[in-house]
Amino acid sequence: MKIVIMGPPGVGKGTQSHGIVEKFGVVHISTGDILRMAIRSGSGLGQKVQNVMNAGDLVSDDLMMEVIRERLSHEDVKRGWLLDGFPRTPAQATGLTQMLKEIGQDIDAVLVMRAPADEIVRRLNGRITCRACNEVMNLVGFGSGSPTYCPFCGLDKDPKREGKPALYQRADDTEETIRHRLEVFRKKTLPAAWILEENYNLHEIDGLGTPEEVSERIQSVLS
Repeated sequence: MKIVIMGPPGVGKGTQSHGIVEKFGVVHISTGDILRMAIRSGSGLGQKVQNVMNAGDLVSDDLMMEVIRERLSHEDVKRGWLLDGFPRTPAQATGLTQMLKEIGQDIDAVLVMRAPADEIVRRLNGRITCRACNEVMNLVGFGSGSPTYCPFCGLDKDPKREGKPALYQRADDTEETIRHRLEVFRKKTLPAAWILEENYNLHEIDGLGTPEEVSERIQSVLS
């Protein structure tokens, strides 16, 4: 099964991606992961990506398409993949569609997760990230207590930054910044979803409710 998952920050893509990977045995491919993998490979393509990122520039659409094409050629994705964080723009959606046709692959489902802006703000105001393993979670999940360690990797301090707690809250998770990011998603990424809908089955997923409830909605459209 080949799936694209899209949605604004804080809607629960990360949580649901874990569930999809576990249920269907597909490979989770995120934009950050494939860029890091390209760099680690030491290939000519990886060197190009590293040069761009070292200069502090954004990776161009054309270069991103090269990286994704290369990633989708690996043996491990033959059993299926979940593409998370791409495409982000209409140009990327068009490029992805063309590239998949060229390599003889398809998309079984495009999942677009939605939730009201006020709910997204509420969630992200309580969002915390682990410096050690980069997992994202919400303070709500810890009940009334304050988390002292990461439930995913078990660390309470980041081994790369001695003395700093593993869990931290991003400085840009303020209401003003969050609402700006939601507007960017509405203007740039949603149009990319509608382009994918011209060629593939698109399902809008209500992101409200418990993770289990949202997961059931996703399973119903994927089964």
